[in-house]
Amino acid sequence: MGTSSTPFWSSFRVDRQDPYLRILCVDIFVRDQDRSLGFYVDQLGFRLIVDESYESGNRMLAVAPPDGNTVLRLVTPKRNSADYKLIGRCRHAVLVTEDVMVKFEDWTKRGVHFHHPPQTTLWGGIFTRFDDLDGNSFSLVGRDDFVREIEAQRRLAQEKLAAEQRTAQELEIAKRVQARLFPQTLPPLKTLEYAGICIQAREVGGDYYDFLDLGRKRLGIVIGDTSGKGIGAALLMANLQANLRSQSAIASDEPQRFLRSVNQLFYENTTDSAYATLFFGEYNDKTRILRYVNCGHYAPLLLRGDNTLERLNASCTVLGLFREWDCSVEEQQLFPGDVLVLYTDGITESFNDAGDEFAEERLIEALRRDRGQAAETVVRAIVDEVQQFSHGEQHDDITLIFARCR
Repeated sequence: MGTSSTPFWSSFRVDRQDPYLRILCVDIFVRDQDRSLGFYVDQLGFRLIVDESYESGNRMLAVAPPDGNTVLRLVTPKRNSADYKLIGRCRHAVLVTEDVMVKFEDWTKRGVHFHHPPQTTLWGGIFTRFDDLDGNSFSLVGRDDFVREIEAQRRLAQEKLAAEQRTAQELEIAKRVQARLFPQTLPPLKTLEYAGICIQAREVGGDYYDFLDLGRKRLGIVIGDTSGKGIGAALLMANLQANLRSQSAIASDEPQRFLRSVNQLFYENTTDSAYATLFFGEYNDKTRILRYVNCGHYAPLLLRGDNTLERLNASCTVLGLFREWDCSVEEQQLFPGDVLVLYTDGITESFNDAGDEFAEERLIEALRRDRGQAAETVVRAIVDEVQQFSHGEQHDDITLIFARCR
């Protein structure tokens, strides 16, 4: 019979090919469940795992040692049943600890009845026995190899906790850094009131929006969504933001050249599978003309003053997948009262418990209802509605820009 270096009390292995298997619970027959519960929880320090009552009158009551995963089910059998004769008959349950003497002294002070003080054994360990309130007997054992393994497990747990804390700290730093990548100020315009927001599903994310001062009373309006999730998407987002801002000097005069340059840099500095959808618009504060390029992004909604709806559909493919890339520039004349909303899939693809999506229809309805409010109010109201619709469960970054022509 072969042996294993993995101790029998360790947790399950992730590399097993056969189905997972462990003991779910061991029945301990007792006369009074509440009385026994007090003994196991208050005197032995066990955890209450389950306490459920059923219409039949039966009660499921289970406890477990604080550092173990084997559950003891405390069962009160009916009188005159076969199981009733098993009360107090448990004799072979074994608990292991790294320090039998400490447990012995602590539990003795708590009123636990031991058969004898801890004794050494021929197999190099130390043990004692104690009874519960009904006479069920348990062995309490310790051995050097138990102690070494417990200490090793404790060290691993401490190292894991320290690593998780470092990761959490690094993510918090990354979150603060990424927050600075979003626009900190809004270039003032006479004919356009606007606002934007991004609420990430995780500490960091891949959604991006920006407002670029292009000079000569022209504003760059940007929204995008990079591939992937978490840190990877955040790095792509930072890369895209850096490319856009570094090349923005040519954005208003030569938007096609500007975006070709952005695509080239994004293509060269990311992996083959990385890409981003992007909408770039240049708004002229004097003429109220919006020139734009939609690089595979969700079509922004343009709601005219007479309540008719237009969509600014894609005019080219996504950024970053192809070295040879080009785009066409589209144009829209805006008039006082027109409103424009740009968004990512975290808005329309948010879903509720029934699996229904928020969808474009609800966004349009909210836009028509709130269009007369201040831009920041509209942005916050729509995001609140999306979050309420999905009951606070956010599965993707939520990014939204609202603009109204004065």
